Amino acid sequence: MTDHDRDALFIDGGWAAPASTAVLEVVSPHSEQVVARVPEGSPGDIDAAVAAARRAFDEGPWPRLTPQERIDVVQAFSGLYAGRLAEMADLITLEMGSPTSFSNLAQSPAPWMQIEAFLGIAREFSWEEERAGVLGSPVVVRREPVGVVAAIPPWNVPQFTIMSKLVPAILAGCTVVVKPAPETPLDGYLLAELLTEAGVPAGVVNIVAGGREVGEHLVAHPGVDKVAFTGSTAAGRRIAAVCGEQLKRVSLELGGKSAAIVLDDADLAATMAGLRFTALMNSGQACVAQTRILASRANYDAVVDALVETVASMPVGDPADPATEIGPLVAQRQQERVEKYIALGQEEGARVAIGGNGMPDGLSSGWYVRPTVFADVDNRMRIAQEEIFGPVLSVIPYDDVDDAVRIANESDYGLAGTVWTSDKEAGLDVARRVRAGTYGVNTYTMDFAAPFGGYKSSGIGREFGPEGLAQYTELKSIYTEAPAG
Repeated sequence: MTDHDRDALFIDGGWAAPASTAVLEVVSPHSEQVVARVPEGSPGDIDAAVAAARRAFDEGPWPRLTPQERIDVVQAFSGLYAGRLAEMADLITLEMGSPTSFSNLAQSPAPWMQIEAFLGIAREFSWEEERAGVLGSPVVVRREPVGVVAAIPPWNVPQFTIMSKLVPAILAGCTVVVKPAPETPLDGYLLAELLTEAGVPAGVVNIVAGGREVGEHLVAHPGVDKVAFTGSTAAGRRIAAVCGEQLKRVSLELGGKSAAIVLDDADLAATMAGLRFTALMNSGQACVAQTRILASRANYDAVVDALVETVASMPVGDPADPATEIGPLVAQRQQERVEKYIALGQEEGARVAIGGNGMPDGLSSGWYVRPTVFADVDNRMRIAQEEIFGPVLSVIPYDDVDDAVRIANESDYGLAGTVWTSDKEAGLDVARRVRAGTYGVNTYTMDFAAPFGGYKSSGIGREFGPEGLAQYTELKSIYTEAPAG
């Protein structure tokens, strides 16, 4: 037994006994020891959760409340969440190895910031408007809730990706079944406690952690009206196919292989300070990580040397240590995957400028890899085209700015990117030419007032901003009889 063990699932507003005896063992990526045991959801549990969400939507009060009444409940939830940020950050560090510095910066504060941002958006949102009709009578255009939502987050930023779906969904009047990843079920239990305390009615939010089979059952469930998924592009394609066959609404936030273009006039020290975070956040386990670094041939060696110096200065180790900047990967399979890519890069002819395979110095256990910078990388190499999801960077040379833009766009992905320059207008010109859903000039961030999502294989739809709230609504036009005469 551990302090974090659980024996129930959150269904229909309470703790429900699981339908099977299957158990998920949560293993610390640092110690490789079991830190919690919780029920593994089964298809039967998903059926119960969807039935509860369906009842809450079809018969319950939540969709029938005014937007302001729902806002009031979510505002109470926000206040409760704000009081538990440190606890939530610690849970995520424990279960998936996120460095505590990152957890306390992003893993719990950013989800709370999303709640607050969506509350502001919901207050100003056009839920119903009257338009002048061209046929002589006005038309009422309404935004109504899409229905029962299946929200499927990944393990790398579990609360961040839950909130981008859960909060706009419930503000819109939807009900939700959340399926946390099997690696990160613990934060979902704290979330359930906070939702209950805030007064969210029974069945409006249900939380059942489980693996791929449970996820497929949820996606295909006839009681689900919309699927919102964050994860791999391969899984996204499968989900899109199922939803397409059923004409089920779907939004997908998928992978990335983002490029950071370093122009010759960039302040190299400031650029490295930015890339320290944007390229290697969460130990490289981030879909928006800028893992392709594009440097001109004239400035190439200087950029490689600066990156090597930067990576060498980043402490690797226990994620619970506030000094740690790069922690372990989430699971042994992820460690093995990244090590295979490091070996592949060398086979392809890239040069290891720092890092390489093997455990980082001073560590004998845990799912760690050495932070690695590859030089002499051709953009056609697999290490430059495929999402590695670990602390591995590829430095790619370019001839001129047009060539840099071409290389940045030669990717199946289009999620994020940056350009680093002392000329803001030149940076904005590059930003407009790169086909990516979010882009930064001398920075990278996500502002929750603006849409987030990707081009090409990086997904379908957008999260955040009014656009993210609109994803959980259906449009209805109501016509009235034209006035006589």
